Amino acid sequence: MNWFILSLIAMLFWSGSDLFSKIGSKPDDKYSHWKMIIVVGVVMGIHALYMIFVKGVEFNLSSIITYFPASILYILSMIFGYAGLRYIQLSVSSPICNSSGAVAVILLFVFLGERVTFLQGSAVFIVCLSVFMLSYIEKKKDDDLKQQSETKYEKSILAILFPILYCLIDGLGTFVDGLLLDKYIDAEQANIAYEFTFLFMALLAFIYVAIIKKEKIQILKEKSKIVAALSETAGQFAYIFAIEANAILSAPIISAYCILSLVWGRIFLKEKLLGKQYIIIFIASIGIAILGIE
Repeated sequence: MNWFILSLIAMLFWSGSDLFSKIGSKPDDKYSHWKMIIVVGVVMGIHALYMIFVKGVEFNLSSIITYFPASILYILSMIFGYAGLRYIQLSVSSPICNSSGAVAVILLFVFLGERVTFLQGSAVFIVCLSVFMLSYIEKKKDDDLKQQSETKYEKSILAILFPILYCLIDGLGTFVDGLLLDKYIDAEQANIAYEFTFLFMALLAFIYVAIIKKEKIQILKEKSKIVAALSETAGQFAYIFAIEANAILSAPIISAYCILSLVWGRIFLKEKLLGKQYIIIFIASIGIAILGIE
């Protein structure tokens, strides 16, 4: 399976993860993001064990150390991303978060010397610009709505800060990922290493929430979080192989999963879209199609 198909699969599953993470995010539960980390970590841990004991993948424990810089950056960005979903709409958070693709492309181009054709570069620019424009429009629309009527979304510096932190940290993580996969570790080892690191973070989150804070955790009742975790794990599996095959072109395509998140938010969460947003989504789709043809 080539990098483009893998990128589209990651984009589809991660947009689903976005949707169900938002559905499972409870504004009045200050531990909601930690509970999400616990569920994702458990699912990823189970998948890692499945790959080793059922699929027969030989895993070297040293891979956890080798891949740790990328793992910790990704996990840290996700903590901020899940926390941000408590405050603002999915259609605002997702485009800001996924501007990380642009950050990754710049870092890969400058520091790893990865090159693209003029048409590919133009397509990357179109996709990244579309993500930025969607972010700007959604933020402005959200501000206007808050001035006109009451809203269940809290307006605060933190509401925008969390997605921005996600964007910067995740972009750096993608850059480190591209570096490690290029020279130091293969995709299969990296994915299992990441899943075990996430499982360890889930254990720390469980200790913090259930033991220190004495908060009740009922994973089996968190159906939305479970679906989000399954989608996140499937998306990660496709993502790691796409990045290994072609990091500089995969990153902007996968980051455009925020476009699908906008569509799911409109359909399932009744978050309204403007005409100009539909136009931008169409333009971004053209950019993605160009990358697929090239």
